Amino acid sequence: MAKKRLSSEQFLPLMLSAAGAIGVLPLAVVRLLERDWIIAFFDLGVVASLLFLGLYVMRTQRMRLASVSLSIVCAVGVIVTVYLKGPVQIFWAFPVVLAVFFLLVPREAVIACALMIAGLLPLVYGKMEDITLTSFLITLLVTMAFAYAFSVLTSEQRDQLVNLATRDPLTGAGNRRALEERLAQIIALHGRAPVTASMLVLDLDHFKQINDEHGHDVGDRILVAITRLIENRIRVTDRLYRVGGEEFVVLTEGDDLDKATALAEDLRVLVEGSRLDGRCDVTVSQGVAQLAVGETDKEWFRRADLALYEAKNSGRNRVAIAA
Repeated sequence: MAKKRLSSEQFLPLMLSAAGAIGVLPLAVVRLLERDWIIAFFDLGVVASLLFLGLYVMRTQRMRLASVSLSIVCAVGVIVTVYLKGPVQIFWAFPVVLAVFFLLVPREAVIACALMIAGLLPLVYGKMEDITLTSFLITLLVTMAFAYAFSVLTSEQRDQLVNLATRDPLTGAGNRRALEERLAQIIALHGRAPVTASMLVLDLDHFKQINDEHGHDVGDRILVAITRLIENRIRVTDRLYRVGGEEFVVLTEGDDLDKATALAEDLRVLVEGSRLDGRCDVTVSQGVAQLAVGETDKEWFRRADLALYEAKNSGRNRVAIAA
């Protein structure tokens, strides 16, 4: 399977690492030429750290650790630079504030910036004119306020877009896109170290007949009700997706075939015994498949889907295990 492209969120720490390294490297070269060894080697250490974090993001596509580490490198870098070179370096705090609010959630960014300011003040107090220091603090706090507002707004908008892109609008379950992304992640993990995961493919029996006889409003209410029923039964770590009109998928990570089959049977009995709508009885057929060594996501899904068809062809309201 082709390597997944970096998302915009994963690209951000990579971009900031590269920008920081490019910005600091010329200063390190100048200080080497001036034989200012301590600050020169510190700058080279910052450059190396930024490049390492950038490579980490490229190789692992994991953003969280890289974002936190990059924020720490930037904040500590400003403090150490001011300590070594004096108050003239304090204005590096402004780009660091912006970078931190891009990399961390708003609350964490506020804490990181507050700690950075607390580390800077003892180094510059008494070494800068009062009016200059006051102006610096005011403008830095105003920058933080704008960065905080922008960060909160973009975070809310991002959450809304993620929900629109990955959630089924009727039931609130994950959609096919979300399923494909999660399957790709599981397969990638399985390629590095064997993992245990199973898939349940569920289909409501005679759902077209229900829609024809009772109307689509009743059908929609049944889909919402069965979603809630399944969500209340599965674990928090399990994931539910709606991938078709009346077809759902449950991913159970950490469960082998026996446990997944037992879950499927529990869901079958639960649906059969629940009056999802007073006008008609509802049952489900299911196919169960455990992820096999060397299997792709499409092959895994196809085996579970074939088992589903076996269950339906065998009389419906059944659980079939994939070959």
